[in-house]
Amino acid sequence: MRQSSAFLTRVRGFSLVNILLLSVLGSALAIVAMNVFPTVNEYFTILKSIERISKQARSPEEAKALFSKQLDVEYSISSIKASDLLVTMQKEKLVISFAYDKEILILEPVYILIKYRGRSS
Repeated sequence: MRQSSAFLTRVRGFSLVNILLLSVLGSALAIVAMNVFPTVNEYFTILKSIERISKQARSPEEAKALFSKQLDVEYSISSIKASDLLVTMQKEKLVISFAYDKEILILEPVYILIKYRGRSS
């Protein structure tokens, strides 16, 4: 009897409640990450597109036309249109900037609002 009580006091680890709480927390974080990742991917796709367009286009109208053509090819961009772009000339260089908000549904009453902003260099 004396040996078994000494053995039990040395046993360490997670209890069942701790494992359940960690799995619930991990699942919640995984759900948020799976919902946020596509919007982040879209943002980087838009950034890459406007970088390429700012180097190709010679006027604001041409930049918007090129972005419209890009939307026909790139189906992952759905948050902005060519009319949402702000195209300016700075020091003989075309600069394209954009901004949009994205609401992500987590559970029915809970949303995450992410404000995306970017510009070509």
